[in-house]
Amino acid sequence: MGGDLAPRVNIQGALEALSEPGASFDVALIGDENAIREEAATMGVSDRLPRVIHAAEQVEMSEHAAQAVRKKRDSSINVCARLHKSGETNAVVSAGNTGAVVASGLFELGRIEQIQRPAIATVLPTPQGNVVILDVGATSDCKPSHLAQFAIMGSIYARLVLRVEQPRVGLLNIGEEEEKGSELYYEAHQLLLKQGGGLRFMGNVEGRDVILGTTDVVVCDGFLGNVLLKFAESVIPSISTMIKDEIAAHPLSMMAGLLLKPAFRRLRRRLDYAEVGGAPLLGVNGTCIIAHGRSNVRAIKNAIKVAARCVEARVSESIRAELRRLEPEAA
Repeated sequence: MGGDLAPRVNIQGALEALSEPGASFDVALIGDENAIREEAATMGVSDRLPRVIHAAEQVEMSEHAAQAVRKKRDSSINVCARLHKSGETNAVVSAGNTGAVVASGLFELGRIEQIQRPAIATVLPTPQGNVVILDVGATSDCKPSHLAQFAIMGSIYARLVLRVEQPRVGLLNIGEEEEKGSELYYEAHQLLLKQGGGLRFMGNVEGRDVILGTTDVVVCDGFLGNVLLKFAESVIPSISTMIKDEIAAHPLSMMAGLLLKPAFRRLRRRLDYAEVGGAPLLGVNGTCIIAHGRSNVRAIKNAIKVAARCVEARVSESIRAELRRLEPEAA
């Protein structure tokens, strides 16, 4: 039931994910069963509807996340999380209230025992490939040890899901020098320098390095990461609008624009958040994918595929095993 265009896009996204060549997963739709079946009827897909599990409540976007999750025990996100915890499902995908998804993941699934705070990891395209940024909103008030754990989780995600053999990890800061930044980032830098386990820490990176793709993983606190993500989301459509305005300003530009239209279309698709689908909530006991509130059908389809890849790659289990292996070194 989550997202601005629910439940229609969630239904259609699930159907398209299931129809993908080689799809080796099932999907269950969790929410108001009557609303889901009525929407499916208007779409003409009732005969193809996957399993529907009723949830009597839902957390609205305007509600206080943690309070709503505690109060609405039969909300669709809580039902999703409980089904995952019981083993009836292997992953959760939601385009609803981000805070509610994080809260439900913590309350229902719980954290991996060694993890102090969870992190949302999103993927941004760069000229050199994709870069994983975490945290982008789960934990805004961080300690140095939290950032060090984010680095480990981001590196594992880049290796297992993005297929980066030896992910390069950078700590987002206001300068490359070791002593730059606040006390939090200075101490986190010192921890990462001492980090064992094969973590490929490249030092501090600046904002410009994110889009240049100088590292495969960028680590920051959730407040800074969320600001960075929202800024990136706004830049892409703004530049697109300016390019269109400039092309339309002169007949010769319009002719050239027609020739370049296929290239612009490919670039727009490459930069579209819908291609990424969803961001994993790393550090919880399970697979939890958070999709954008404005997700369209393609975004939901790709979020489901991301969930399947995370399950197949055993991301959560790998994070737990890596941290257990590092504990003796840390001691």
